[in-house]
Amino acid sequence: MSRYSISPVSASALSAATASSVVLSGTDTTITGITQDSRSVSAGDVFCCVRGESFDGHRFALDAISRGACALLVDSPVEGVPETVAVMTVPNVREVLGLFAAAAFSFPARVLTTVGITGTNGKTSTASIIGSILRADGKSVEVMGTLTNVRTTPEAIDLQAFLHECVEKGVTHVVMEVSSHALDQHRVAGVMFDVAVFTNLSRDHLDYHKTDEAYFAAKAKLFTPQQSVLGVMNSDDPRGQLLLDVAAIPMVPFAQSDVSDVTIRVDSVSFRWKNHVIALPMGGGFTLMNALAAVTACDQLGVPVDAMIDGCASLGQIPGRFQSVPNELGFSVVVDYAHTPDGLQQVIASARAVCSHKLIVVFGCGGDRDAGKRPLMGAAAQEADIVIVTSDNPRSEDPALIMEQIVRGISRESCEVYVEADRAQAIASAISMAGRGDIVVIAGKGHEATQEVAGVHYPFNDVDVAKSALSHKKGSEL
Repeated sequence: MSRYSISPVSASALSAATASSVVLSGTDTTITGITQDSRSVSAGDVFCCVRGESFDGHRFALDAISRGACALLVDSPVEGVPETVAVMTVPNVREVLGLFAAAAFSFPARVLTTVGITGTNGKTSTASIIGSILRADGKSVEVMGTLTNVRTTPEAIDLQAFLHECVEKGVTHVVMEVSSHALDQHRVAGVMFDVAVFTNLSRDHLDYHKTDEAYFAAKAKLFTPQQSVLGVMNSDDPRGQLLLDVAAIPMVPFAQSDVSDVTIRVDSVSFRWKNHVIALPMGGGFTLMNALAAVTACDQLGVPVDAMIDGCASLGQIPGRFQSVPNELGFSVVVDYAHTPDGLQQVIASARAVCSHKLIVVFGCGGDRDAGKRPLMGAAAQEADIVIVTSDNPRSEDPALIMEQIVRGISRESCEVYVEADRAQAIASAISMAGRGDIVVIAGKGHEATQEVAGVHYPFNDVDVAKSALSHKKGSEL
């Protein structure tokens, strides 16, 4: 939530460009900057009074004015505002902020070709594949999401500032992960996506959305005439099929039946689509569906098949997405971000399909999040031969309690279960157990570089820890 300079614009012009519901009072001043953080206000800024979970921006309006704000965006009266300050009143600041920020930055998305991707799993991989394909087609591309931002989808002002910067740099295409939180909070208002992609839907974020229906309703907002021109959706997924039936924009389905000659390995996937062979240097059965989503979306953008083939083949390693950790010990180690029951189930199924011996899984569940999914994660993990339950960002919760809730979901007697709160030790134990032909799956954190415990972020990366454990095991076997 930074402060950004904008081209000088009058409060009346900015109000008119935003929406007819904006009511302007006070002085029609010239605005030269925008922010929703009163601490970052500079002279000439408009301060946007956003209501959050913990703070109400209206409480800091006078502080912002004392720092030089010449205009306010509000949805309720603020006492004591000088007449020299422009006050733009709207029904709900959160709902209009995306459009307001887009107008402040001269609607940058209108100059760009934009692709928005939503769904529970696969957003990051699908976005990365689309980005690689578009670059192979000679486009200047920015991909934004979980790997590039603190939030999967930035706050509205930050997002519009980023899109404006893309235009300034000559970027032509932006591929964006769009989270359910962002859709529910109207962060992407002001962006009309050329293509919107739906990957799948399973249980996630119920600590925020409360019900599966509300979670899906948030995702479905991407597939409305106000948000996207065209939709691409996974018709193998029941919610995707529902979108196909009810969406008020043109929808193009994709399904596993669209492909043939599928080959899936730990480190690669290939398939035949529209009589063309497409191969990616990334393993896992779910990669097939992510790649299919990507090529279907790119097909709607008019990208030639040759660029799709080249883009998929040249795909770089996506951090923490079925990421293979190389070693010379005769077994495979895979790190994946899977942190939902369905995601973990898919990763385990993909590993099982190519595993010639034991499958060992290390995972945990985050604290201060949906506790109801913890036994479901345990149930998903029990399809492995050995399960090591450990910590995964316990935050303010007791790791032992989280692990106990996970273990309650494990009922298969033939599955060996171990509990180790120290994640580094859990990973080391899994690798020490592994032998030739085994696969070790380290799930949950993927690309993350820290472990959050009691409000402190400690340096921690699963790939680095796995490499260290592999090096130690190799040394001990010499």
